[in-house]
Formats: sequence, C-alpha cells, structure tokens
Amino acid sequence: MERTGQFFRGRFNAAAYLLAFVVTTAVAASGAVAAPFAAMVIDARSGEVLHAENADARLHPASLTKMMTLYIAFEAVKRGEISLDTQVRISQKAAAEPPSKLGLRSGQQIAFRYLIRAASVKSANDAATAIGEAIEGSEAAFARRMNRTAQALGMTRTTFRNAHGLTEEGHLSTARDMTLLGRHLFYDYPEYYNLFSRQTTNAGIRDVSNTNRRFLSDYPGADGIKTGYTNAAGFNLVASAQHGQERIIATVFGERSTPARNAKVASLLDLGFEKAATQVAVRLPAPPNYAALPDPAAGAAPGMTVVKISRRPMARPLRGTMMVASADGMVPMGAAGAATIDPRARPEDLVGEEIAREVVTRLSTSGGRHFGINVGKYGSRYQAERVLLKTALVELGTLDDALRKVVHGNGGYEANFVGMTQESAALACRRLAARDIECSTINPG
Repeated sequence: MERTGQFFRGRFNAAAYLLAFVVTTAVAASGAVAAPFAAMVIDARSGEVLHAENADARLHPASLTKMMTLYIAFEAVKRGEISLDTQVRISQKAAAEPPSKLGLRSGQQIAFRYLIRAASVKSANDAATAIGEAIEGSEAAFARRMNRTAQALGMTRTTFRNAHGLTEEGHLSTARDMTLLGRHLFYDYPEYYNLFSRQTTNAGIRDVSNTNRRFLSDYPGADGIKTGYTNAAGFNLVASAQHGQERIIATVFGERSTPARNAKVASLLDLGFEKAATQVAVRLPAPPNYAALPDPAAGAAPGMTVVKISRRPMARPLRGTMMVASADGMVPMGAAGAATIDPRARPEDLVGEEIAREVVTRLSTSGGRHFGINVGKYGSRYQAERVLLKTALVELGTLDDALRKVVHGNGGYEANFVGMTQESAALACRRLAARDIECSTINPG
C-alpha cells in the first residue's frame, strides 16, 4: 500500500516545486543573494538522524528563536516563577519592536497566556520581548537564560542575543540545534504543543492567524512547529508531522521563498516517513542538564558577564533624608537649599513648591522601591555578604538593580536585598524558591 507521505508528494509537491522554481528564478534574476541552505530530518520518537545537509553551520535562525523563548516560558510556568494569568506590564522597548507584532502599547497590562499565544501563533516580536522581560526582568538577562538553557539541552552551536530572532551579531543557531529544540518542545511540554497547530487564536487584544497555516493545511498530519524569516536568514521552518505511529521532524534554513520552503520541508518529511521504521520505541529526550553547567557564582556562565570590580557604595542617608541633584552632585534634601521631607508623609501630601524639583533617588524614580527580600541569616558578616553576591549572580534578572544589605541582629547577620518594587521582590522570591534557595519578602514599615 502506498504510504501517506508518498501520496502527498505526488498530490502537492509537484505543483509546489513548480511554483517554488518560478519564484526562485525570479529572485535569482533580480540579483538577490540566498542565505546558506541547511536541513535536518529526524525520527522524533528516537531522535535518529535520517537526513542532514549543512546541519552544523551556524546561521541566522530568525523567528525559530521564539521556540526557545516559549520553551523557557513553559518552564517558568511549570516552576512557579510566573503564572499564565500573571498580568504583564508592557515596556516601551517591547512595544517598539518591529513587525511581526501583536500591537501592544507601552504601559498596558496583558495576561501572560496571551503573550505566549501571540509569540507561538502570530510570531509576534513585541510579545516575545515582553515574555523575556516578564520572566527575567530584562531582555539581556533573558538572553543569558536562553543561552544557559541551550547549553543544558545540548544545543552546542547556538548563541542567542534576543528573545524574538531579529538579526543581531552573534545571534546564531544550526539546523541540528533547532531540530533538537523542536523535539524537546514536543516531548517536554506536550500540554502546550497544540498551540503550534492552531490556525487562529485569541491573543487578548485581538485574534491572530498562524504564520504557518498554509503548510499546516496542505501537508497531512502536520501539527507544528515554527516559521522564521529575515533578509539575513532566508525562509526557515521547523515542522513536525505524524502518520500513524510515526512522527518526523524536519528543519530547513535559508530557502528563497515561502513556497520553496514549504515544498522542501514537505519533501524532507516524505523522506523521513519513507526511511523511518514503523515500530520504534520512544526514547524521551533527556531533560535540560543545568547541573552540568558552570556555577554562575564561581565563574562566567555562558553569555554571562562577571563584574571584576565592585565599588563600595556610598553611605546611605539617614532615615527620612532623600537625595537630590544639585550643582555639587548628589546632596541630602535640606542641604544646599533643598527641602526636607517628613518621612511619614504620604506621596499625595508632598505637593509643596519645594519638591517641584526632580528627586532622583532610587526610591522616588523607580515606582515605589520600598520592598526587599531576605535570603537567610548567617553567623558572620562575611558569610552573609558571600551569599548575597552568589545569589545576585544567580538571579541577575530581578536582582541586578537591588542593593545588597547585611543587617546585624539577634542571632546573626541577615542577608537582604533592598530597594525593590513589590512585584520584583515577589518575582525574585518565586524564582529563587524554584532553585531551592531560601527567600522571604521584606515589606516596608
């Protein structure tokens, strides 16, 4: 009996290849230069490589990058770092990302689940950046986590610089690494995998359509995973399809057009179904091996910068004193003609002319950074300071702007991070708790 994939090749591929040839010829005639081509085909059940072409060349992944952004998003939900219902405030940076985008506005709030839907179905760049910022506090910190996760998964030739995949120096991956990541998405988070086959979905502020809907409709058994395109990358696709008990994942980098890409992936899936054995024992991919990575507190982790010199901070002002900018630099309010503010006064009471000048302390400019976290009590100041430094390096995303403070009290030295917002303190504790690090929040007052 003729297999489904072989039937499909005769039904669809001939027309698709003809169209791809016409488009490719037109592109070549125009003088455009194609991105380097690479391909990979595996039996998803066992991970066996069925075909590889230039599979280890480091190329631009484009929006295939969002596969890693989503993998970490699913991981963060699983570990309790964030929930699907968490309301995420959109930053100016996220809102300003170029298309493809959902159309998020700076300052608006949206549930985390809708960002996931927009990134996976619409391939929205603004949603991808917002996911990274929600989980790690900044896109730079999120990129460091992406690189650590890639290392832990065995993606040895991948380096990420952003959450969305727009072209950036050093932002590179391979057909082999992206195929591996596609397999992990399918087996590690099956409860979310249906996202990649949705033709449309509600993304909170509007419905969005799948960037891969043509291929999903045309190839029997196709149910994901992710498209990608930039001028530097060409047309990329990681696709997965199932026929009976067989599941194949195929990846293409650097095709010249959408029709050419779809036709090539279709032929690779056909090849995979022809080569794959009908009966194969499923061997689940190993979970990410974070334990094998260098300890960030002991040295530089992949993508992480270690601060070689840490200057001692200036003595903090006495309670009730705030700092303002003057011609002489930062001075306490009440000095150099500055006003003194009653620390008991509520913000709405501070409406006098004296405070019309801009107050530039962290407490006043950072949206209520009166909260903090405690990461334990220790027998010496040295121990407490060492734990603070180690914790700060482990959790750069939420603690990068916090101040480290050791408080000597009854029973020892408390290791605290202060100068945080309520939201960042709560997020830091959730993330530290997920790493089995002791943490409790410190409320003002």
